[in-house]
Amino acid sequence: MKFNRFEEIEVWQISRAFAKDIYEITKNRHFTKDFDLKRQIRRCAVSIPSNIAEGYERKSNTEFIRFLYISKGSAGELRTQLYISKDLDYIEEKIFNELLCKSEETSRSLSGFIKYLEKSSRN
Repeated sequence: MKFNRFEEIEVWQISRAFAKDIYEITKNRHFTKDFDLKRQIRRCAVSIPSNIAEGYERKSNTEFIRFLYISKGSAGELRTQLYISKDLDYIEEKIFNELLCKSEETSRSLSGFIKYLEKSSRN
């Protein structure tokens, strides 16, 4: 699998759309009052596609994989913040479940991509 630009990478596309979803949901009145959580959840969401892009631009599989792991860590952190947001009744159950599924899909996609790159690096 060869990419000419990071924008072609499916997991980058998925995480970009997910970041937009997070920005939309954090516009609600609850997040407006909780600036710290709003800022942190948005930073995590932006961190995922940003680290994919940065790693790709390093032009080294080793560096790329390292940045994909950082993205995966941000996805886990974001998932935790979704739970906290739900616990605080900032987001309703249905929205929480949708966002949780998207975060898990992002993590799975990152894991699969990392495995693919690690395997291709050994060959």
